[in-house]
Amino acid sequence: MEKVRKILVHLSRDKDVPQCARFVQSITGHFARNSLDDHVKVNCSLENNRFILYDNENGSRTQLRRARFCPFKHLTDTEAASLPDDILSRGVDVGVAILLQSANQKLLLTRRATSLRIFPNTWVPPGGHVELDETLLDAGLRELREETGIELDSKDVSSQLLGLWESVYPPMLSRGLPKRHHIVTYMLLHSSLSHVQLQAYLKPEPAEVSGCLWVDASLVKAIVSAVDGEEATVHLAANMPQSVSVMEVSSRGELSESAMPLSVLCNRAPAQGEDVERVSTGTKFALELWLKTLEPQC
Repeated sequence: MEKVRKILVHLSRDKDVPQCARFVQSITGHFARNSLDDHVKVNCSLENNRFILYDNENGSRTQLRRARFCPFKHLTDTEAASLPDDILSRGVDVGVAILLQSANQKLLLTRRATSLRIFPNTWVPPGGHVELDETLLDAGLRELREETGIELDSKDVSSQLLGLWESVYPPMLSRGLPKRHHIVTYMLLHSSLSHVQLQAYLKPEPAEVSGCLWVDASLVKAIVSAVDGEEATVHLAANMPQSVSVMEVSSRGELSESAMPLSVLCNRAPAQGEDVERVSTGTKFALELWLKTLEPQC
């Protein structure tokens, strides 16, 4: 048996034996009844260092979504065949992102360092790859600690899986052919500490994080109103502030408070040309799911 080198996505339909997903395979499209659908519900499990996605209507199902401009939705056979062998052989990686909710219902977002090869200068929750023999929660807590310095014990938090996102980089074909393909698992962690208490533990890793920001529900509603792939003007509520407080991270990891225009967080992914500082499309999806958790239960 070949030795497992990293955790990859495996797919199963109709109780078939799970097969390793191909790099050029649209994971969302695999389960969609219509190949143009951008969201489906699937089952998922992490077993023997394989992240398995399958369809079982009787089990607990999770929402899986992709961007409407997802490259693997539009990639032609000719374009797929032109990808280098080292890219084609990568498979589909598995990531975890942590939405850390404070006791006063604020979430921590981080801005990825400009030196990173994938999604630089983009606002996302802390997260990264799931390593061999880790659970999703263990991987998320490790990434949270490594990126932000906040160390939480799994016994001290409650967690839930919010949803799955099919992430591709570059995020659209207008910026080049795909180089990375992930399924990101968004996990919500509830802390008993306020954001001010959690802030005291912040020691970001400057090689990965260039800024930190706490967002509340009103700010999140403004962020998700800027839907990527749409062109309609974003209208912010009159009572929304013009700027938000951000903790900037120096090259030595020192924190300093600054004001950032709210409009930056409401930027959309440009259809052409260079990307801009913005909240990632997958993060907006996760933030929408988070808002639903705050709704009163009937």
